[in-house]
Amino acid sequence: MGGRNGTRVVITGMGAITPIGNSVPEFWKSALAGKSGIDVLTQFDHSQYPVHLAGEVKGFDPQDYMEKRDARRMGRFSQFAVAGTREALQHAELDLDKVDRTRVGVHLGNGIGGLVDTQVAVRTIDSRGGMRIDPFFFPKTLPNMAAAHVSLIFGAKGYSNTVITACAAGTQAIGDAMDLVRAGRVDVVITGGTEASLGEVGLCGFAVIRALSRENGEALKSSRPFDKERDGFIAAEGAGILILENLEHAQRRGAPILAEVAGFGATNDAHHVVAPCADGDGAMRAMQLAIDDAGVAPAEIDYINAHGTSTQLNDASETAAIKRTLGEDAYRVPISSTKSMIGHSFGAAGAVESVATVQTIRNGIIHPTINYEHPDPDCDLDYVPNESRKADVRVAMKNSFGFGGHNACLVFKRFDE
Repeated sequence: MGGRNGTRVVITGMGAITPIGNSVPEFWKSALAGKSGIDVLTQFDHSQYPVHLAGEVKGFDPQDYMEKRDARRMGRFSQFAVAGTREALQHAELDLDKVDRTRVGVHLGNGIGGLVDTQVAVRTIDSRGGMRIDPFFFPKTLPNMAAAHVSLIFGAKGYSNTVITACAAGTQAIGDAMDLVRAGRVDVVITGGTEASLGEVGLCGFAVIRALSRENGEALKSSRPFDKERDGFIAAEGAGILILENLEHAQRRGAPILAEVAGFGATNDAHHVVAPCADGDGAMRAMQLAIDDAGVAPAEIDYINAHGTSTQLNDASETAAIKRTLGEDAYRVPISSTKSMIGHSFGAAGAVESVATVQTIRNGIIHPTINYEHPDPDCDLDYVPNESRKADVRVAMKNSFGFGGHNACLVFKRFDE
């Protein structure tokens, strides 16, 4: 079954920059091993604050992916997007010189943009005056610039946009990109999400509303989605990039087909500025829309990659939403949270987790939710605790929910001719 006009949309390549690996194979190997990328934050002095841990990308050198001159003009979040795109295009075996570049779009999700560079600029104004700020301030900081830099470096001349729906942005960008291909506006879309906001403003902004974990003693166990003793999420950074194509376009060029993007739903809670609906109403509606869009029944869902942030409110409300959507099947379906290992990378989270979801379908194995030690009666589903599990996954769902009440959900399918 294809989209509303019969068009099928497939994934032909993926790229990942994460706290547990700077390529899809490295990230996936670490995820299956239950490796945590959480450690003491190194990007600034946080000794005066109550939060000291983060999921930082390690060993990233932008010059491995782009010219030094180009890297100097980008914020870190844009560098991540370019790096992930380079891997994804290679994975897709896509030579952009051999396709119509005006039919290649870029549609990325981002939650915060270059917040760290904004902080640097403000401090420069205070200490040295406004005319001494970085002349590349805007190219580094504006949230749209990740998509802009990707378009510029790779010569993608088609539809270009940026989704800024907080923690739902990466997932929503992929869903919107699917709809662009279905509508015939592009043949190929470089999509996903990127984020690099581990500065003082970002950390403190979440810390003062008590959204972040204050479990600073044992870094590897600080992110514990669905566990009764969870006390907040761990801030992180990274990028996930997917190449989406019209199926016929992909087949004509003999592209590798990794999976099919089959359904998308997006809603808003219209409930609270940061807290989700306790009964999961908005999330449930997004999940149901995605299932309907994919043309599958709830009983066909084989796996859910959860939003799973490790906050008390989110994990309980997501569990409630899954139960309302799937009914008794909720207790049958395995669920896991990638954030248990890499933390919460905001606008990039859903895209990185979509990479994990596609890998689950391709490899027939589900990565674990690590640090699940204390059952919570409000979270009583199968969260694949602590160890990977083999499973035949034909249809998978990816959930993302963001500040402001934004909800986005995708349904992926194993590709069948």
